[in-house]
Amino acid sequence: MPQLVRQSGIAVWAQIAAALRAEIGHGLDEDDWLPAESELAARFGVNRHTLRRAVEELIAEGLVERVHGRGTRVLARGLVYGIGRDTRFTERLAASGRTAQVTLLDSDEIAADGGVARHLRVAEGAPVLRLRTLRGERGLPYALTLHFLAGEAAEAARSYSGGSLTRHLRESAGIALDRVESLITARLPLPEDALALRMPRTQPVLRIKGVNACRERGVVQEYAISQFRGDRIQLSVAEPGWPTEDPRSD
Repeated sequence: MPQLVRQSGIAVWAQIAAALRAEIGHGLDEDDWLPAESELAARFGVNRHTLRRAVEELIAEGLVERVHGRGTRVLARGLVYGIGRDTRFTERLAASGRTAQVTLLDSDEIAADGGVARHLRVAEGAPVLRLRTLRGERGLPYALTLHFLAGEAAEAARSYSGGSLTRHLRESAGIALDRVESLITARLPLPEDALALRMPRTQPVLRIKGVNACRERGVVQEYAISQFRGDRIQLSVAEPGWPTEDPRSD
């Protein structure tokens, strides 16, 4: 049983969190489940309130996730997400031996307002297709994205029902889109976005505003606003062709 020092100046819950953090780093694998709270409380010789405070700390760090009715699960390792011409969520996960889940939450046609119209280079009030997708893996949400599409991409995306939107556009209409602009900021999520991402409203998201264009035709066809959970994503920006190290090695 781990030895807790009651008068060390370090809170007991923090010592428990450190012990569990070490176990996650050196013994438990992603998708493993922590022992039940009652078992952990008995193991550390504390009450459940103290134990829960330690677990809440690990949840805030993105190491574990509480699943209602089942327990506390160790989360998958974070994804290093490259921002560049060929920014592709599905392909990035596949390259690391993992399978992406992309769910279409809703779609509708809207009139382009100032910001959307400016990025898509269409007149204000012009009709554009809006999609909202949730991306992740194995039931763990990573990113919530609003896609605004115009022209041929909008027509092709009307039959989109989930999965890789980039692949759908390419295979259904021969439209190949490249990222031509990215703006990265941090912000607190809206209540409904935090709910979809299953994260605290007090935890910032990484927001990427991206403009995607068909280079062959010289036309912007998609403007996307993505909100990533910062505890599950690392953004990587590198010069194409330049060898890079895995940021997780630091």
